[in-house]
Amino acid sequence: MSSTETPESRTEENPPRSRGRLRSRRPAVLVVVLAVVVVAAVAVIALRGGADPETKGTAGAPAAGPVSGGTLRYAIAGTQVSLDPAVAATAVTGLIDRNIFDSLVFQTGPGAFAPWLAERWTVSADGTTYTFTLREGVRFHDGTPLDAAAVKASLDHVVDPKTKSAYAASLIAPYKEARAVSDLVVEVTLSRPFTPFLQALSVPYLGIQSPAALAKPVEQYQPVGTGPFSFVSWEKDKRVTLKKYAGYSSAREGASHAGAAYLDGLAFEFVSEDATRYGALTSGQVQGIAGVPPVDARTLKSLPGFGLTVTETPGLNYNLYLNQTRGPLKDVRVRRALSASVNVEELVKNIYFGYYKAVRNPLSAATAGYDASAEQALASYDPAEAGRLLEEAGWKPGPDGYRVKDGKVLALTWPYWAEGNKEQRDVLAEGIQAQAKLAGIKIERPTVDTGAFVSKYLIGGDYDLVDVSFARPTPDVLRFAFASGNTYEKAGGNVALVNSPEIDTWVEEAAETSDPATAARDYAAVQREVLDKAYVLPLYTPVALTGLSGKVQGVAFDAQTYPEFHGAWLKA
Repeated sequence: MSSTETPESRTEENPPRSRGRLRSRRPAVLVVVLAVVVVAAVAVIALRGGADPETKGTAGAPAAGPVSGGTLRYAIAGTQVSLDPAVAATAVTGLIDRNIFDSLVFQTGPGAFAPWLAERWTVSADGTTYTFTLREGVRFHDGTPLDAAAVKASLDHVVDPKTKSAYAASLIAPYKEARAVSDLVVEVTLSRPFTPFLQALSVPYLGIQSPAALAKPVEQYQPVGTGPFSFVSWEKDKRVTLKKYAGYSSAREGASHAGAAYLDGLAFEFVSEDATRYGALTSGQVQGIAGVPPVDARTLKSLPGFGLTVTETPGLNYNLYLNQTRGPLKDVRVRRALSASVNVEELVKNIYFGYYKAVRNPLSAATAGYDASAEQALASYDPAEAGRLLEEAGWKPGPDGYRVKDGKVLALTWPYWAEGNKEQRDVLAEGIQAQAKLAGIKIERPTVDTGAFVSKYLIGGDYDLVDVSFARPTPDVLRFAFASGNTYEKAGGNVALVNSPEIDTWVEEAAETSDPATAARDYAAVQREVLDKAYVLPLYTPVALTGLSGKVQGVAFDAQTYPEFHGAWLKA
């Protein structure tokens, strides 16, 4: 699975595509269970034609100035599983909905936030009450005014059990209630101090929705926000179309301009196959793509009239999680042996052409709270040590090269969710399989559809290994991944099914404390513990490789590396 990748609906496979034909073959639901160069450095990244295509930072506006008009077609891997950001946790949803929904606040750096729909806010001394004063005169796309009641309705919708939130509700777990103090002042009460609260409010999954739209029956739901683009249509497995919201008046602080978008519309094309998506860009069928294949990245960089941005994604790296509740992986020696049997650095280097880097920590180095020293706890590549650990655990060499114990082969189940495959992760898995076999560990890869992947494996627990990455620019993502109460069944990312009182204490204290030193100490302890106990085998840091035609100007990226098209325009 991948970054903010939560499979939530069963989908059907379409016929295969040939390179250059813009058709969708199958959905690849992104990024998490369940889906930024140091966040401060990449809060906003603008790309303009003629600039160094790998420039990181903010580029100035072209001298000619922006012009209005045109529809930008942007191809992405995957498809929507729901239009409601409170329901879907996929990166595709976040990418699209960032343009439909504004948030109360905007993240500008680690622990730093600027006004958006909330022009100011205060926090009570005990950290449990947030009072937001909203911008005046803002209206949703359906004409409904933005007010305190709308914010309350939106937050209540997220935590309502009927919504069946797959991710958003977990971001504001301590949410207790919201109260309209006046038309433009809303008071939000938490059950306990929760320092990641503002960061949670900044993501598109908690974007503020029209209460009138939320009041409609679920089958009539359409996304209605206050953002620069409004929803037009969703052609399942093909595209989502948006149009400019002419009345847009709520640009975030620091935006390139205050008024309506320059573009007339956006068309997000669902194209899962890397080669087809890349061919669509270079042939002019689309003007931008997410997920440039690493094998094509250098070629695109050198092509006249095209640009490439390379931005590390904050949050959880692409990791292999070891279910320590069943079978051979109950034994930490077997878990560490698996880690020692895989040469991650070699595999990543050979597959990703230097664009993705091999890692030794579950947390991306682009994330606040990252602790490099914790990596010493990881069992490094050492085939001899892997063999020693397996011998010590009672697993002896057997037939076919696999180890056996009590008449049973050392076999692990790692389900292959084809709809969620991306970034050649299937190729990486084949390399891991081959290297594990040399140590006598058999890894089985049953291919499953979305329905089975969720019901039998993620919820049913019938797996030994699961691969996931997750984009979120805060170390609180460690709570999402390793707190005992955050299993997939409970809308969390704890697919290793860790049940550690020590880890629970650390992540909860880190989330509640107002002391940065205490939080840093706790987050570092979590990183060391999960590596020492081999609950996770880190693989690589996902990188946002974005390709744009030179005609596209003014695209910016937020702290989660989602593109923002409010300031984008098309050069003639």
